[in-house]
Formats: sequence, C-alpha cells, structure tokens
Amino acid sequence: MTSTAQAPKSGARAAHPEHLGHVIFIAAAAAMGGFLFGYDSSVINGAVEAIRDRYDVGSAALAQVIAIALIGCAIGAATAGRIADRIGRIRCMQIAAVLFTVSAVGSALPFALYDLAFWRVVGGFAIGMASVIGPAYIAEVAPPAYRGRLGSFQQAAIVIGIAVSQLVNWGVLNAADGDQRGTLMGLEAWQVMLGVMVVPAVLYGLLSFVIPESPRFLISVGKHERAREILTEVEGKGVDLDARVTEIEHAMKSEHKSSFKDLLGGGFLFKPIVWVGIGLSVFQQFVGINVAFYYSSTLWQSVGVDPTDSFFYSFTTSIINIVGTVIAMIFVDRIGRRPLAIIGSVGMVVGLALEAWAFSYHLVDGKLPATQGWIALIAAHIFVLFFALSWGVVVWVFLGEMFPNKIRAAALGVAAAAQWIANWAITASFPSLADWNLSATYVIYTVFAALSIPFVLKFVKETKGKALEEMG
Repeated sequence: MTSTAQAPKSGARAAHPEHLGHVIFIAAAAAMGGFLFGYDSSVINGAVEAIRDRYDVGSAALAQVIAIALIGCAIGAATAGRIADRIGRIRCMQIAAVLFTVSAVGSALPFALYDLAFWRVVGGFAIGMASVIGPAYIAEVAPPAYRGRLGSFQQAAIVIGIAVSQLVNWGVLNAADGDQRGTLMGLEAWQVMLGVMVVPAVLYGLLSFVIPESPRFLISVGKHERAREILTEVEGKGVDLDARVTEIEHAMKSEHKSSFKDLLGGGFLFKPIVWVGIGLSVFQQFVGINVAFYYSSTLWQSVGVDPTDSFFYSFTTSIINIVGTVIAMIFVDRIGRRPLAIIGSVGMVVGLALEAWAFSYHLVDGKLPATQGWIALIAAHIFVLFFALSWGVVVWVFLGEMFPNKIRAAALGVAAAAQWIANWAITASFPSLADWNLSATYVIYTVFAALSIPFVLKFVKETKGKALEEMG
C-alpha cells in the first residue's frame, strides 16, 4: 500500500478550525487499531503461568504458544497493503476488527493448547494488519499541516494499549483473589483477561463504520466525487479540490513500485543501506524489550515476587513506556535521531547490566535478597524508559526516512520482516534461556545493547532535517 502524496512546497494547508475536531476523531478512531495492536500483543503476559499450569507444558512448548502470534503478525503485515489497495482501507480495518474479536473469544475459550495457539495466530494476523493500515490511513486522510502530529496517534495508541492490558490483567487478578486460575464469571481468571479484548475490538469495528474512506483509495478506483466530499470534510471548504485531486493523481502515477529485486546489490545480497535497516530492526528486538511485555509477570514471580505485585509492576512498567514514548516524540525532531538512539543505548546498557547483576544472586526462601530485588525492579523500569525514549520510536522514524525513494517501500518491508523474525527469536527463546540461567540471559541482552552504540556511530546516518529526496 502506498503512502499519501507529499504536500506541495508552496505551503501546508491547514484544516479549518471547524474541521479539525472531526479530523482528530477520524485519526483517533483509526488509531484504535494501534490500541488493539498493543493490547493484544501484551495481554498474554497475564496468562503465561496459568497456561503453563493448566496444560502442564514445559518452557519450550509454552514459548511457542506465546511466540506463535508473531507468525500471524508477519503474514498480516505482509498482506495488509495489498488487501487495502484492493478493497479499501475501511474494509481492511473491519476485517482486522472481526479477527481481533474472534481471536479474543477463541483465546478465552480454548479446549486444548493447540486451539489456543491457533487463536493466537488469528490475533497476530489482525495485529499485523493494524500495524500497516492505521498509519497509512491516517497519513492519507490527515491535512498536510497536521499529518505529523496525527500520525503520532498510532504509536501513542500502541503504548496505551499495552498499559491498559496490564491494568486489566491486574484488576482481573485482584477480582480472582490473586489466583490466575481462580474462578471469575464462570471462567478461569486468565481466560477473562484474554476475553476482555472483545470490548475494544467491537468498538474498533463500530468506529470503522462512521469514518470515511481514504480519498486516495477512492481516486484510485475512480470515485472522484466521493473523494472530493471527504477532502472537503477533512481539509475545509477553502481547499482547491480540482488541484488537490490532480495532485494526488499525479503522485500516484509518478510513484515507483519498488520490488525485492531493487534491493539487490553489493557483495552481500542486499545493498548496504538495506542491511543498515535490517540491523536497526534486529538490534531493536535483541535487547530483549518484548520480554518486558510478554513475560514480565512470569519473570518477577520466578524471583519470588507475589503474583498480584508482579502484575502491578507490569502495569507500572507500561506507564513508564508511555512516558518514554512521549519524551521521544518531543525530542526526536529537536536533537536528532542518532543522538537519541545513542542516549537510549547507554541507558539500556546500564539497566540491563544491573538486572543481570541482580539476577546473579541465589534466591533466599524463593526470593531475591531485598537489595537485589529492588535494584532489579528499578533497573527494569530504567531499561524500558530508555528503550521507549529512543529505539522504540527512532527505529521507525529511521526506517521511514533513510531509504532512497526508489527502494523505500520494498526496503521497509524487508526491515519490518526482520523485526518480526527477531521479535519471534527473543520471545520463543526466553523461557528456555531463563530456565538455563536468568542472569546470563540478561548479559546477552546487555551485550546487544552495547553493540548497538558502535553500530549507530559507524553505519547509521542522521536523517533529521533532510528531504526524503536527499536520501541516497
């Protein structure tokens, strides 16, 4: 799926004040897909130990059930663009909403472990679709003067979705008297945790019926009059509609449809810039960030933290994630992408190293010694904060800006695929690595965080303030 046409250099058009509220509503409704992305990907955190106990599985099998959703994510992300170009952005959102809903019901009512795994893949497919369709739709509908700020709704919605999922998990656990397998509403508590997603999924579906189709898609299928109506809705009556439609048509005709073949070159299959994008994606995941969102409750319980407290700490970590994301959004255009990435890497090294040190101590009566326990908890929050204010946002900014125009779409697709694969590798390996040696596992993540610093310094060029046409 192609991105929206760039605003002309003669000056950005602003939506008239009476239209701005409507545009914000449209962007927020579309960003519900991002909320569900964050919610669905992290809600499993509250169910891990209960699933292990109910189905009596080892760490390796458990990890595959948790990580298998990422296969669906990769497929959904790879196909969403073509689906949206064929049937429209709104229909694509509605399909994702149905898949989120079905996945929530199926995951809450599994009759076997493989059944649960299947519904996880269905939810993953919806996540992959939401990760593509939300930002693209917002970019295509938002007036040029507000595109950047409205585009940030997607990332904000993702981190809010993560936080809400952890808050819901904590609330459900408390309602079940601290027992993840305790009975609640006729189900076990962990089943309720997974089933609650029906509510935002249905809301997403309903909202998709009240927001307009993308003008760009409508023009691509010859529905010019409807496109004009929507452009008037979102950009105001003062817009020259003929010029706007012509501009979009011209941009669509002049776009280069990049393919995988365009990425080939150099001595190692891909062009060097493509490898830099892949490297950014892999480093972003190999520091172990998704361990904090998929396994944090399990992690804290493994070192003696009470289940209810472990769920609360998962929630506080997700709040820190929101804070860090806001910081990144404020500073990414002020101090630049590279400095922010390096600052984040240094902070992550400190946080991860402290966690590795704390987890190296033997448990006393099933718990870490008090000092090491508090340091591990604080260090975990430091790690998430520095990731969120840097690599969590900066990598996506880099990937959207660093590639030359003629290969941008294909290169971004390869880099995103590398990110899903790296995410799967970390998610699938953590339970077995933790059983082997939790401290050594965090040493591995620390090493990757440290290696990311020379990688950025040597291979990654600053993109702040440069036009996309300057990238070569």
